[in-house]
Amino acid sequence: RSMPRHPRAPRFPPHSGIRRQGDTRMTLLIWQDDMDTGIDIIDGQHRRIVEMINHLHVTQKSMERFAVGEVIDELVDYTLSHFAFEEELMEEAGYPFCAAHKRVHEVFTKRVSEYRMRFQAGEDVVDELKSMLSRWLFNHIRNDDKAYSEQVRQHLDRFSRQHQQGNWLTRTVQRLFA
Repeated sequence: RSMPRHPRAPRFPPHSGIRRQGDTRMTLLIWQDDMDTGIDIIDGQHRRIVEMINHLHVTQKSMERFAVGEVIDELVDYTLSHFAFEEELMEEAGYPFCAAHKRVHEVFTKRVSEYRMRFQAGEDVVDELKSMLSRWLFNHIRNDDKAYSEQVRQHLDRFSRQHQQGNWLTRTVQRLFA
């Protein structure tokens, strides 16, 4: 007869990017290279969110509810800022599925807000929240974010080239009068 798994040590598929480190009951997220979108600023923001989820885990172990609440608030606020930035990039790049991607963000935001309210009401939701965050984030990056990444990269490359050469007026004046 086998021993039941500890309820706080969920099993994740090997390709999920979620690995155990140290204590078998301690689950930390480890960035996987296949999650890179090729957009440095977005990848940096995604990595920061992963760090914050790990910080939530570490803070939870301290048993200081106030500190856990602060990490949850910081994580939610940073994620909302990331979503706004990402949505602006998609719109600027003319990504055709921007509205659908934004709706995915809105549904996620509503779910996280519900966890936040449950936590503020005194419920212990941290394990459930961490599990949901990690599974949703890794899946979202690998699928939804990868879907827009090529179009946004191309847009950013064009934008960068245009600004290296100056704006339209500068280029036109140089072409006509130089």
